[in-house]
Amino acid sequence: MEETNLRQAVEQICEEKGIAFETVVETIEAALAAAYRKDFGDKLQNIQVDFDMDTSLSKVFDVKTVVEDLTEEELAEMERLRLEREAEEAEAKAMARGRKTFESRKVSEPKKDEKESKKEDDTEEEEEKRLFNPKTDIQLSDAKETKKSAKVDDVIRTELDVPDDYGRMAAQTAKQVIIQKLREAERDTIFEEYQDKVGELLIGTVQRREGRLVLVDMGRTAALLPPEEQIPNERYAAGDRLKFYLVSVERGSKGPEIIVSRAHAEIVRKLFTLEIPEIANGVVEIKGIAREAGSRTKVAVFTEDSSIDPIGSCIGQRGARVQTIISELRGEKVDIIEYNEDVEEFITNALSPAKVSEIKLDDEAKSAIVTVDEDQLSLAIGRAGQNVRLAAKLTGWKIDIVSDGKKQVDSDMDATEVEAVQDEASEENGDQEEESKTEEKPEEEKEEKTESKKKKPVEKEEKEEKSEDREEDEKKEKGEESEPDEGKKSTK
Repeated sequence: MEETNLRQAVEQICEEKGIAFETVVETIEAALAAAYRKDFGDKLQNIQVDFDMDTSLSKVFDVKTVVEDLTEEELAEMERLRLEREAEEAEAKAMARGRKTFESRKVSEPKKDEKESKKEDDTEEEEEKRLFNPKTDIQLSDAKETKKSAKVDDVIRTELDVPDDYGRMAAQTAKQVIIQKLREAERDTIFEEYQDKVGELLIGTVQRREGRLVLVDMGRTAALLPPEEQIPNERYAAGDRLKFYLVSVERGSKGPEIIVSRAHAEIVRKLFTLEIPEIANGVVEIKGIAREAGSRTKVAVFTEDSSIDPIGSCIGQRGARVQTIISELRGEKVDIIEYNEDVEEFITNALSPAKVSEIKLDDEAKSAIVTVDEDQLSLAIGRAGQNVRLAAKLTGWKIDIVSDGKKQVDSDMDATEVEAVQDEASEENGDQEEESKTEEKPEEEKEEKTESKKKKPVEKEEKEEKSEDREEDEKKEKGEESEPDEGKKSTK
């Protein structure tokens, strides 16, 4: 790359990656400092590099802060700490070479001693930092040899020689560091961007499946849709463009881990806010949401404006508004009910479409016994107990459904238990129907016999009439035959 094009190239990278130009310059300078420190520097030098983006030239400095001159006691203390540190380093090397005796002795030490030892190390390190750090500090007397006007807390920058082969060697080291730093900067930018969007509704495109995970393209990065955040039985084909709820953003080894959801209850709230202006401007408020993703959702709405129908506002003309939400949720049923501060009214509304006959509340246990007619029982319970379960979740009350004076279902039952109760009830209803049919049979037989008796005289009369008609026909036929014979006789 030509020197004159470096700034232009870096600016282009910054624009593409959404990274601050200053961040890239700092990254390049840090990379060049690392390369110099590795190949040419001294361990007591605090290397800093100034890089000129226009000329691509760099200057290397040893940067130190001026501190007070040390006393003899402080110098002695520094020497003691230095010797102890060297001894510890020697012990560490010995352990690495396999001195098991020493290693077992260290491992068998009580935890209390380990803590005390660590505490002592920290204290010594802090003390050393307080006294003098030869890498970053310079004594006032030494600083004045370089700069006569130097005073405590001044920063002395001593320019170092740059070897001829520094450019080539630095470029190789710097290239990898720059790439790494750029990736880190980009990851930080993405993390901060999406961290601010947690709890929002985002649009993404399904990329592919990896096992049970679904990868979603969010634009600048990919998000994960884990199994527990997927809608049961919803299919995710590559290219599907859907709305997702942003659950969380965490830092990972390969970049930000962004978790999105299709099953979260809050996605329903966000869809309502997006599609219904009255909710977006706060005139209508969502008081609660109970959801079994992919199957059914109950939404409680409320408004203080008596001139507005909160349910009608959510449904829209001919159901246009709510149908848009249902379509986004792939056909999931959505029940919109009116919130009421009166618990009985709220529970009654929550059990809709079933009609409630009576409610008894236990405020202490926060439970309700709800009585319904026999023909409303299945509606109140719902398929596998779903209706009563969602109503309980929405209201925050435990609900027991009662019919004909006996308990049928409560909201704590799971689907299997509810189905067992419903099967038992249907069997009882079947037995009752059989009994009623058996009781009806004798009555039907009596009616049939009566009808048959009535039919017999009628049939007898019909037979008599038919026989009389036959006799008359026979007489007529005989009369017709005798008349011609008489005529012949007279002619003769």
